[in-house]
Amino acid sequence: MVSSCMDFESFEKKAGIEFENKNLLKKAFTHRSYLNENRQGSMEHNERLEFLGDAVLELIVTEFLYKKYPDKPEGELTSYRAALVNANTLSDVATNLGMNDYMLLSHGEAKDTGRARLVILANAIEALVGAIFLDRGYSAAEKFVSRHVLHLIDEIVHKQLWIDAKSFFQERAQELEGITPTYKVMKEAGPDHDKFFTVGVYIGDEKIAEGEGKSKQEAEQDAASKGISARGWR
Repeated sequence: MVSSCMDFESFEKKAGIEFENKNLLKKAFTHRSYLNENRQGSMEHNERLEFLGDAVLELIVTEFLYKKYPDKPEGELTSYRAALVNANTLSDVATNLGMNDYMLLSHGEAKDTGRARLVILANAIEALVGAIFLDRGYSAAEKFVSRHVLHLIDEIVHKQLWIDAKSFFQERAQELEGITPTYKVMKEAGPDHDKFFTVGVYIGDEKIAEGEGKSKQEAEQDAASKGISARGWR
């Protein structure tokens, strides 16, 4: 957790952005839990910015993929997009930008360095994109996303990280073991507006792997991907 008087100038330099409204930038880093412990002034948490930034990010990524891959079908482009904007990818982007050092969190959230922090960082990236859009406009948001997110598509396509892991795992399980895999929710955590799930993937009674995500579907994909690795099927 950081002080509410944190100077974000060094972050702006690293991210290649300069805010006119510094309060918008600060809001992008303010988690709901921080305000629960620091009820002062008119500070707001970042969830509305996250809502806006999610839509802006999706549009930027969609337009980029549409132009970059003119011969790819809709389904494949959708998979590319999902791989670019999922919680794992966005949290990696946030980590590379050092956003963890600037997050305004409660004492409890500040101590958690596991999956919950990954989700918080992914949400903060979306909130940041929303803040940039409001402060500097669409072109500035597009420039930021291009610099920090869009270039990752080359590795995603090269390593086939976009492939629907759940379908692939099911095909291999049926082909090699004659069983259709099943998924079970192992854990559900977080408030209703910010849940994340832990899901186990099973072949028969054997749990092959666990996955996590901001939705059951994302957690199932993560579990399937880890199951592919566990079985050596990649």
